[in-house]
Amino acid sequence: MKHLTSLLIVLTVLWWVLSGYTKPLLLSLGAVSILFTVFLAHRMDVVDEESHPMHMSRDLLRYWVYLLGEIISSNVNMVKLILSRDSDIDPRVIHVNTRQDSNLGKVVFGNSITLTPGTVTMDIRGDEVEIHALNATIAADIQGGEMDRRVPGNIEGET
Repeated sequence: MKHLTSLLIVLTVLWWVLSGYTKPLLLSLGAVSILFTVFLAHRMDVVDEESHPMHMSRDLLRYWVYLLGEIISSNVNMVKLILSRDSDIDPRVIHVNTRQDSNLGKVVFGNSITLTPGTVTMDIRGDEVEIHALNATIAADIQGGEMDRRVPGNIEGET
C-alpha cells in the first residue's frame, strides 16, 4: 500500500509540475487520469519495491541533481569546444570497469554517460563499459570514476 500511495503522490506532483494547469476542470481531469493509472498499476500488480524504489528517493534525487549539473557543465564545454579556433576533437574509445553490482545500476551508469554531451556508451559487458569520448579530457573525466561512484547503490531493492 505504501508503494501505491508513493506512486500516487509522485504522479500527482509530476503531472502538476509538467502541465502547469490550475483550472479546476483540468485539475480534476488530471486527478481522474492519475487515479486510473494507479488503479491499473495495482490491478496489474506491477507496483512493488523494484518498480517504485521508495527506499532510494533521497539518493536518486541527489544523483539527479548531480547528473543535471554534469549535463549542464558538459553542454558548456561542448559549446566552448565547438566555438574555439583550436579544435581539441580527438575521438577515442575507452573501456572503464564499473563498480555497479546490479544490471540496473550498470544501465543507469551507461545512460548517464550517454546523457552527458561528448560521450556515448557503446556496450556494457560484465563489469566493463565501452565508451566513445570526444577528446582526452572527457575520457579522463569518465575514467576518474566520479559518475560511477555517485550512481545510487542498491537500485534493485536488495538490502
